[in-house]
Amino acid sequence: MATLRSTIPKLGAILFVILILFLQDSKAAISCNDVTKDLTPCVSYLVSGSGKPPSACCDGAKALSSAATTSADKKAACQCIKSAASNVNYNAKLAEDLPSNCGITLPFSISAGIDCSKIN
Repeated sequence: MATLRSTIPKLGAILFVILILFLQDSKAAISCNDVTKDLTPCVSYLVSGSGKPPSACCDGAKALSSAATTSADKKAACQCIKSAASNVNYNAKLAEDLPSNCGITLPFSISAGIDCSKIN
């Protein structure tokens, strides 16, 4: 149970990298708590799911996508996700496919090697 609780915030952060990268510029208002709150419903799916993500996961992903309106927000969220992702064994293909499976279009591909500093 403790492992799952520590995994949830970490995986939630992964998804937000996907969502934040396509928004805009200014000072970060997004916190790691914001990221994990909305993406917690995606954790079990990213670790051991298949097919389409749960609707709660997509709802959270869409909410975070809408909330990250500046480059600073996107970079901050990206850093949260990268940090969390480094400690979790998630399915990279499910993470990569999450945007399209949730009806979100991103102008980049999702990758564990993404350079958060290059996000605009």
